Amino acid sequence: MLVVPSRPMSRIIDDAHVEPTVRALLGAIDTGDGGTEEQRAVLRAVVDGYWQRSDLDLASLTPLDPAATATAIPDEAMRGRVRELMVALELCRHPLPPDQVAHVDEYAAAMGVDGDGLRLARDIVGESMAQVSVDFARNRGEMRPEWSEPSLVAQYVKSLPAPDLALRDRLLAFWDLPEGTLGREYVEFYRRNGFELPGESTVTPAFFVAHDMSHLIAGYGTTGPEEVALSALILGMHDTPAHWVLMLASLGSYEAAVPTGTGFVEKEGVLAREGAADLFAEALARGAACTGDFASMDHLAVADRPIAEIREQYGVPPRR
Repeated sequence: MLVVPSRPMSRIIDDAHVEPTVRALLGAIDTGDGGTEEQRAVLRAVVDGYWQRSDLDLASLTPLDPAATATAIPDEAMRGRVRELMVALELCRHPLPPDQVAHVDEYAAAMGVDGDGLRLARDIVGESMAQVSVDFARNRGEMRPEWSEPSLVAQYVKSLPAPDLALRDRLLAFWDLPEGTLGREYVEFYRRNGFELPGESTVTPAFFVAHDMSHLIAGYGTTGPEEVALSALILGMHDTPAHWVLMLASLGSYEAAVPTGTGFVEKEGVLAREGAADLFAEALARGAACTGDFASMDHLAVADRPIAEIREQYGVPPRR
């Protein structure tokens, strides 16, 4: 019999503060134009998918200014999440102009919060991409253990100085498992996409094992919209600082073309693509419906189990 995990930590912004948060976000994206089409589409996706509040009509809500936002959102943790949502939405404006960044800074100052997301936006506006890369690298270093395969953290949490073929062979051995198992499909995922297995590739093996195992359980491919969707689903499962930084890192790479230093070719405006905002909303909703956080599990320990069984254990809804 399957053991169903307990529900992860509830979302930081509780139900009572969803509407004022949405009104604050509407104010933050409005630099005189009410927000761009992409910003409003992504906000709609967050409202529908993350908070399950399709009853809120963005067109009829009155935006909150910075002072009113500080009054409406008194809790420090909630203020931090509101700030991060504002940063996520400002990264969806292209190009990102100084007045948008300054406007979000006004909200952050009123709430008394600051953070890496705000510094990221300021660096993008200042065209300091070198500093952006430094900040991203630091954030990845701090959060990487929480993003990584638990049993590999001690040895493989950082990029390797040279290939580790013992690790590659350990993963390659999963090919002998039955079709449909997590391990067999993991190796097939790498073969199908032409990727080097961790160990053969020297880039942060512990991260990529956990990340790509999560791809398989979530059922997402490797396109830009699906990469952002995976980060959204993980955030929906468990609202933690590490998952928020992962989301901002994903948006930085796919929305603002921030260099990551991993050889990945960055992109811009991926959520403006047809259907991408809806995919994002669905991912948030799927994550919120899960009964546990499969991104943080020991994937290697269950590599011999069918993916369908793991999805059932964690209550993962099917994709539409």
